[in-house]
Amino acid sequence: MTNRWLASLIVAAVISFTSPAAFGQAKGQAFTAARTWNDQPDLQGIWQPAKAVDNLEKGGFIKDPSNGKIPYVGGGAAKRDQNAKNAKAADLVNRCYMPGTPRLMYMGYPFQIFQNAKYIAVVSEYAHVYRMIYLDGSPHIDFPDTWMGDSRGHWEGDALVTDVINFNDKTLLDKAGNHHSNQLQVKERFTRTGANALLYEATVHDPMTFTKDWKISVPMTQKMGPTARLMEYECQDLAIGQ
Repeated sequence: MTNRWLASLIVAAVISFTSPAAFGQAKGQAFTAARTWNDQPDLQGIWQPAKAVDNLEKGGFIKDPSNGKIPYVGGGAAKRDQNAKNAKAADLVNRCYMPGTPRLMYMGYPFQIFQNAKYIAVVSEYAHVYRMIYLDGSPHIDFPDTWMGDSRGHWEGDALVTDVINFNDKTLLDKAGNHHSNQLQVKERFTRTGANALLYEATVHDPMTFTKDWKISVPMTQKMGPTARLMEYECQDLAIGQ
């Protein structure tokens, strides 16, 4: 009788441990993120897309418009094609410049999120580039022509929502030559969707370059285990020696 009771207890424990509710998610319900010490949704960890997004118009990353195409103003598509043709010169990532926002998030290099009550730090493996997203309610600084933009954020439920402005026009959105002007504004949304999953969404606004706003969505997975870390990466200028 004792052995039968013990076996039943072990089976019950295994079922409880492996059920969705054991991870804070009941079947059919949205994932509920763990909380930090100051009661924020916990976004911390090392994150990476399944593969680098080299062309936003391929792979189903553009969710709006429904045709998956970037809505350029007249001449915008031709400029994109010219950028792609002259990528070594046009894409300054090839010369180790900062990639800009939102490109840093999906270019394929892992990034680590740190957070406290006043800001979110996003640190990329790519060339030691980082972003600071301020949560303290301070206004955007009057400092235009930045590579990564000036980020301000707030929480909407369990999602981190950002507003990023003050860009230059020197970065591209991907390797395919998709581009923007210095009027670019990016609104991002970071949402935990599973124990090791994060959804990155961005709405792109730039009336000088696009006929309307458009939206991308890129799922991220968390790098886990004792060896999960950002590695040292030193960018090499492809123009050297040419």
